[in-house]
Amino acid sequence: MASMRDIKRRKSSISSTQQITKAMKLVSTVKLQKTKTRAENAKPYFDEMYAVITSVLAKSGNIDHPYLKSGSSEKKAVIVVTSNRGLAGGYNSNVVKLITAGELEKNKLEIYAIGKKGREALEKKGYEIKEDYSSVINSPLYQDAKEISAKVLEEFTDGKIGEIYLAYTSFKNTVVHIPKLLKLLPVEIDLSKVSREEALTPMNYEMEEEEALEIIIPKYVTSIIYGALIEAVASENGARMQAMDSATSNAEEMIDKLSLQYNRARQGSITQELTEIIAGAQAVD
Repeated sequence: MASMRDIKRRKSSISSTQQITKAMKLVSTVKLQKTKTRAENAKPYFDEMYAVITSVLAKSGNIDHPYLKSGSSEKKAVIVVTSNRGLAGGYNSNVVKLITAGELEKNKLEIYAIGKKGREALEKKGYEIKEDYSSVINSPLYQDAKEISAKVLEEFTDGKIGEIYLAYTSFKNTVVHIPKLLKLLPVEIDLSKVSREEALTPMNYEMEEEEALEIIIPKYVTSIIYGALIEAVASENGARMQAMDSATSNAEEMIDKLSLQYNRARQGSITQELTEIIAGAQAVD
């Protein structure tokens, strides 16, 4: 059994850790409120952007455009959005699992990492890190998403990569965060979400179809990436808040158990001292 001194030291150490987790939970809660509002306000725009692109392409017939067909290269670009910091439960590992435990072949992937944790985890597993945009996740801007979009689209149109994917954590609410792997290019149309009337209504372009798609598709890709960044930041703070809340609760339970152990050890020590005193007194008599 541990001595009273050992129990007291461990209890003091856990109490110090608990104060840190409480502070981190408070900070994450404040950040969550800001990022949650931003994500919820922006989400309708990005959802509508996806719906519009799907509708436009469904009405456009068989257009021969590089953005709408797989490239000749077997390489696939994956934009992986994680955080720069840990202590967020399974937030980072769940996104990494989308890549490592999915159907994408490791030797055919090029990782565009946004977030140090995802980059480090995939690098250790032997994945090729093509670009590192970790600083972007600290304070995502639309311009950042535009630069990343321009880079991967250039690689796609040059034939260096054949497909573009996006792995991130979707923000549903404060406690529910869903890891997602989306295929950005070539654009795939889910006909089950397009009404028959929409599919049969032809799309008339005021400019040439190719010119229109040259404008629409890059904006679509940029918007989806930016939306993913905003949702990812909100999800990160939500996950960290939950993790710190659980850590604080666990610390409280451990402190209670150690307090009980300490009291028992103290009671045993007092009982032993009394026994020795009584035995000594009896021996004198």
